[in-house]
Amino acid sequence: MQKQGKDYIVFPLDFSCVKDAKKYVKLLDGKVGMFKIGLELFIDQGPSIVQMVKKESRVKIFLDLKLHDISVTVQRAMERVATLGVDFVTVHCSSSAMLEKAVKGGKGKTNVLGVTLLTDNDTNAVKAAGFKEKFVKAPHLLVMHRAKMAYESGCKGVICSGREVQQIKKRFGKSFLAVTPGIRPSWTLLENDDQKRVTTPGQAVSLGSDLIVIGRPIRDADDPAVATQKVIQEVEAALSLA
Repeated sequence: MQKQGKDYIVFPLDFSCVKDAKKYVKLLDGKVGMFKIGLELFIDQGPSIVQMVKKESRVKIFLDLKLHDISVTVQRAMERVATLGVDFVTVHCSSSAMLEKAVKGGKGKTNVLGVTLLTDNDTNAVKAAGFKEKFVKAPHLLVMHRAKMAYESGCKGVICSGREVQQIKKRFGKSFLAVTPGIRPSWTLLENDDQKRVTTPGQAVSLGSDLIVIGRPIRDADDPAVATQKVIQEVEAALSLA
């Protein structure tokens, strides 16, 4: 089946209570391809939030836990996650051993996405973290270094900004997923956005992004369903030119 515009969209359930999350799940079911459950909601509700999303919708689930611990602990955590029936879980690309254990813990049931560089990180953040000067001068080199770790460890793909997608696809192939957060539709771009490495839906898809994470532009719209449709149209317009 050919991928439709809505299939590219991941909507993050970044809410502090299950009531609000449930409202948006019902509102956007069938209009997006995936719901992302982050730390705030998962810590508040635990695995029950996954069951709610599965009960109220037909779309895939992306559990954004950004696991980062010693390898054995991450493997055991992934073994527990694999019983929840989610499609993706995020793990920081901090060591090959940890990524390999995460993949092993997923048991082929839950795919691992490696987190390369958070989208609110810029050159200053990379420098403050103590990375080598070559990564400070060109953060995309750090993204590619970590993407290589994820690829060689058996991850399904990586989280990266739209700026790195094309190079990742060229180097690691079309089947290695590129999931892009920090997406801002052209009609919502702000001069002082807290996301430092943003792209529009059309740009991200044109560059090769497989999934685009769009939160606030949909959530904060007067009519979230209409805003979602506008994003779909932007994605499909880009696909028609590909």
